[in-house]
Amino acid sequence: MAKDDYHVIVYQILAYLYQCLKSGKDIDTKMLGKDSEYFIVDGRALSDRYWCYILYQLQSMRLVDGIVFSGHVNNCSYERPVRWENCMITPMGIEYLTDNSFLVKANE
Repeated sequence: MAKDDYHVIVYQILAYLYQCLKSGKDIDTKMLGKDSEYFIVDGRALSDRYWCYILYQLQSMRLVDGIVFSGHVNNCSYERPVRWENCMITPMGIEYLTDNSFLVKANE
């Protein structure tokens, strides 16, 4: 899978948040930004629309919590994340991370 595939990005986000939770460390918001080193492909960051979509879906699926959204992006049905410093993985997110076959494949 490519570094910018949906399941790879979801895996990276959830795995990072889970490690922060287990170690008791605050998240580094740069690690979850669209231009995070986790998501750069061929020197390019994720598109704004794709990044917003992924974070919105993670929170709407209750895999993460603590992201504040404000305003719609390009007349889409999802909103732009404006604050994510309090983002945390949820128990459902931990289960999804450890039990989802697509995420296992994304980690390979």
